[in-house]
Amino acid sequence: MHPEQPLPPQHIQGFAQVAAQLAERIGTVVLGKPDVVRLALTALFAQGHVLLEDVPGVGKTTLARALAASVRGQWRRIQFTPDLLPSDVSGVTIFNQASRGFEFHPGPVFANIVIADEINRASPKTQSSLLEVMEERRVTVDGVPHPVPQPFLVVATQNPVEMDGTYRLPEAQLDRFLVKLSVGYPDEDVEVEVLRGAALRSPDTLEPVTDTATVGEMVRMALRVHIADPLYTYAVRLAAATRNHPQVRVGVSPRGVIALTRAASAFALINGRGYVLPEDFKTLVEPVFAHRVLLSPDAQLRGVTATEVLADAIRQVPVPLPDNQRV
Repeated sequence: MHPEQPLPPQHIQGFAQVAAQLAERIGTVVLGKPDVVRLALTALFAQGHVLLEDVPGVGKTTLARALAASVRGQWRRIQFTPDLLPSDVSGVTIFNQASRGFEFHPGPVFANIVIADEINRASPKTQSSLLEVMEERRVTVDGVPHPVPQPFLVVATQNPVEMDGTYRLPEAQLDRFLVKLSVGYPDEDVEVEVLRGAALRSPDTLEPVTDTATVGEMVRMALRVHIADPLYTYAVRLAAATRNHPQVRVGVSPRGVIALTRAASAFALINGRGYVLPEDFKTLVEPVFAHRVLLSPDAQLRGVTATEVLADAIRQVPVPLPDNQRV
């Protein structure tokens, strides 16, 4: 999106300051993972959803709750289980005897930040109940649309697919997450630090840094970040390199390219810039593209990973020359 006029420097500076304060606040409970925290904030400002996949006990839910607590807004947590029904997520229409009419009782998706815990333990039918609300930002019950609050962010956690009692998320649903992140095990020093103060640090004790109105304003600012035309071409060529890769069955869709440019715009502002650089794309290619790449069966057997495919794409596609991409 070409802005009519560039963002004023003081606005860019203000955005970067709020983002830094949020990252610092979340970093007091999610120790030693600044990159993961910055990518989660990038998704928030790019109006995209986050999928956190990792083994149990590394702080996935803590990160999601810390993000919710540091923005003064409504948040809800849905614990996904095999017997969870779609109506438990979206809400239900109930007949009210007193008023002799039907009333909609909103489900837990009606919040600014929705934590979908262990999303891949629920049945595919219940998982798909999140699809409409993630994409359309509204729930339709009995033919009546009900918009969810703005800003709206789903932070879903899932255990690795190999673990017992999990259902694979369908590709269509994976594609609706802007980024897929892995928290990973902490370093030794950080883990010792966690043990020292494990009982003291809780996302519930975090004081909010900002409110949802400010976040909404920051989301609108991210839409005005300058992306030079050669960089749009660069993003499309990176996606095309995944589609044409010999070890890929399905490459990155146009929705994935849009996700990359939106994420890069928010990432640039977090770094105090009103314009996108090729380096922003390189940083974001893996979290934005990896879960959208389906490898061929042969590549899977040989242990090829999406990360390797994306590294090939970055090597193959020439970077636009710097003199083309100044504001």
